[in-house]
Amino acid sequence: MRIAIDLMGGDNAPSEIVAGSMSAAAKYPEHQFILVGKKEVLDSINPLPVNCRLVAAATVMAMDESVENLRQKRDCSIWLATKLIKDNEADAVISAGSTAAQMASALLLLGRIKGIERPAIASELPSVDGKGRLFLDLGANSDCTPKQLLQFAVMGSVYARVLQGEANPRVALLSNGSEDCKGNELTVAAHKLMAQSDLNFIGNLEGRDLLTGDYNVMVTDGFSGNIALKSIEGTAMTMMSLLKRELTAGLKRKIGAALVMPGLRNLKGMLDYKEHGGAPLVGVRGVSIICHGSSNAKAIKNAVAVAVSCLEKDLIGKMTAEAEKIKE
Repeated sequence: MRIAIDLMGGDNAPSEIVAGSMSAAAKYPEHQFILVGKKEVLDSINPLPVNCRLVAAATVMAMDESVENLRQKRDCSIWLATKLIKDNEADAVISAGSTAAQMASALLLLGRIKGIERPAIASELPSVDGKGRLFLDLGANSDCTPKQLLQFAVMGSVYARVLQGEANPRVALLSNGSEDCKGNELTVAAHKLMAQSDLNFIGNLEGRDLLTGDYNVMVTDGFSGNIALKSIEGTAMTMMSLLKRELTAGLKRKIGAALVMPGLRNLKGMLDYKEHGGAPLVGVRGVSIICHGSSNAKAIKNAVAVAVSCLEKDLIGKMTAEAEKIKE
């Protein structure tokens, strides 16, 4: 497998992205890694692993830069890394840079899966039972139509079957109440479409059910999904910070903290986005893995694992076949 990595994207680029790429190259010696970045960054990689090759990029899309500038920056790292898939020189692309730029590059260069109007960002959430839950869209589309939410549900169901081994994934719709009539116009209309589909649709679930609900796939628009995800991340960081403060306030508490530390480390790992690596941009004709903007080396290495899994199990091929069955 050939995996292109944008070395220039993210808050910690290029140092952490390069370090993560080196770790991945060592972990997966059977795969080829194509590292895309500015010349001075590429020149600093010494020694270069035998399963890596370099592609120079003249420019970079900044995190806060308008995606419109991509028209004039076809020599930027994320564009060139994605183009490698189009040119059949790579099988997947990974970036922690601008999500908008990565999505635009994927749409323009790779195109959409037939039957899918817009791609979505899909990510696994931790859960009490340890199995994980799939949540989409996490920010690719702030405004959606009911039909697009149905398409997200179909793609999420395929993901859960292929990558999580769920025979008949339970699909839910995020709303402000479990009743069929609850929600805004979008949610109510999407509920009707999903209920009429061939999906194993279990109805509406609320925000409190995200980490504990009996579902496999949760669907919402990108605006609500991104807020929900960031709220979970913020709550997790706050709780860990409060626990640390309380458990180190005095000698007796420190002794007690030492006894529960293994459990706390496991808990932190479950809630840490770096452990999950990246989220596939589903709905495009290629594997494009979107990483958190503050990704470190560990997150990049784990994102490679996500890309490898998507390729090994032919996620895009199976998603394409299922998308063609969506009823108009």
